[in-house]
Amino acid sequence: MWKRLTVLWTVVRGDARRLWFALRHPQSPGWLKFGTALIALYLLSPVDLLPDTIPLLGVVDDLVLVPLAIRFLLDRLPPDIVRAANQRFGGRP
Repeated sequence: MWKRLTVLWTVVRGDARRLWFALRHPQSPGWLKFGTALIALYLLSPVDLLPDTIPLLGVVDDLVLVPLAIRFLLDRLPPDIVRAANQRFGGRP
């Protein structure tokens, strides 16, 4: 499980930093906190869409779904939070 988390962290490091920044922002919306909690729950839950016992596919679903979910949340951030994150971490259009 730790290996899975470290690989996932490497893949989504930049987006995870932006998400963490957005969560701590004073104007962070409630839906962002709820969505992030659901992502964390999915990562830590023993129940997956594809069980980890299936070789390779069990980890691939996490490596695909989690970054997509993080990107989904980041794409819906309010503009002022996006501007603040871009100033902090360098601009991404």
